[in-house]
Amino acid sequence: MTERQLGFDTLAIHAGTAPDPATGARQVPIYQTTAYVFRDADHAAKLFNLQEIGYIYSRLTNPTVSALADRVAALEGAAGGIACSSGHAAQIMALFPLMGPGKNVVASTRLYGGTLTQFSQTIKRFGWEAKFVDTDDLNAVEAAIDDNTRAVFCETIANPGGYISDIPALARIADLKGVPLIVDNTTATPWLCKPMEMGATIVVHSATKYLTGNGTVTGGIVLDSGKFNWSASDKFPSLSQPEPAYHGLVFHPTLGGMAFTFHSIAVGLRDLGMTMNPQGAHYTLMGIETLGLRMAKHVENAQIVAEWLEQDPRVETVTYAGLKSSPWHGRAKALLPKGAGALFTFALKGGYDACVKLIDNVKLFSHVANLGDTRSLIIHSASTTHRQLTEAQQVKAGAAPNVVRLSIGIEDPADIIADLDQAIAKATA
Repeated sequence: MTERQLGFDTLAIHAGTAPDPATGARQVPIYQTTAYVFRDADHAAKLFNLQEIGYIYSRLTNPTVSALADRVAALEGAAGGIACSSGHAAQIMALFPLMGPGKNVVASTRLYGGTLTQFSQTIKRFGWEAKFVDTDDLNAVEAAIDDNTRAVFCETIANPGGYISDIPALARIADLKGVPLIVDNTTATPWLCKPMEMGATIVVHSATKYLTGNGTVTGGIVLDSGKFNWSASDKFPSLSQPEPAYHGLVFHPTLGGMAFTFHSIAVGLRDLGMTMNPQGAHYTLMGIETLGLRMAKHVENAQIVAEWLEQDPRVETVTYAGLKSSPWHGRAKALLPKGAGALFTFALKGGYDACVKLIDNVKLFSHVANLGDTRSLIIHSASTTHRQLTEAQQVKAGAAPNVVRLSIGIEDPADIIADLDQAIAKATA
């Protein structure tokens, strides 16, 4: 039986790891080292020429960090992957081999506020551009892709509103246009959805969230399906033509399905330095061991809480795609049959002021700018994560002023509801 034939929960524990050959340690050791001793000059030369796999310097590769990347790659069905310093770093790392001055990425309007800012403002400093479209309008997506487009980007379950992207349809359009589809699978995790099985080329994660699951690590993952033909056109010269940043190596013809992954290590991590620390990788590996168990409870609780909120007269709307009233309920059933995740929003009667009062009166919920924790989390996006956007942009992103975002944890659902009930009562009194 090969590793790829194993079940999800088995892979979550065993993939990418084996007992330490030096000591027999069963848990992955934390290799807290900067550099690695070469056997001889020839060994060093082969490592730098990518003729032999091994470790050179921990900005590039580290055994603990590599084990994490391999485990998530196995869970997602990817050919290869890299772990980096944050989810935001993962997004830049995913785009880095593809983009160049004057090039653009077509991105969903329904993205995390920090991603909207990164794409609309920060990437301009690289000479890149983002073209934002409603990814439910497939004609608009296709029309937005031009000769300078190098990728399409969406989230599986959009943060904050819980909107479900039509990954198969977007993948077909991207494939038709000869560009990769990049999917942020943070809020779904591979337990709920495997975008590569639906046609996505690249998947990114904020490992900070559900993969670690306990709010202790900041990290990111970039994964490549290994199936995209980077040499089919001249759009991706870093992969299909001699790379001047790596002594003229032509990555795709030389390395095939691992071209993107090796470029991300040899050039991306080397020059951008967005390295994950081995201790963080170790914590994330331990978190992933219980990912399936946690996600099942997250989803179960979210469904219960969303149904309760929908019936509450103090609440205007609930965006959870697990509800039959959601416009994305059918898509969620088709693409995420195990459930619609544990992240959603609700609009509170009383508007902005009531939302602020609600935040100030919760007791069990933690008011933090995070999601995917075992603990239930709450935030008013319009005054925090999305405050840099205009009100119109907030509404498009699902973070209107009267909206509160919930990340439902794995506590007893009755306790979660009781806390919301007393806080809503005070907020709407």
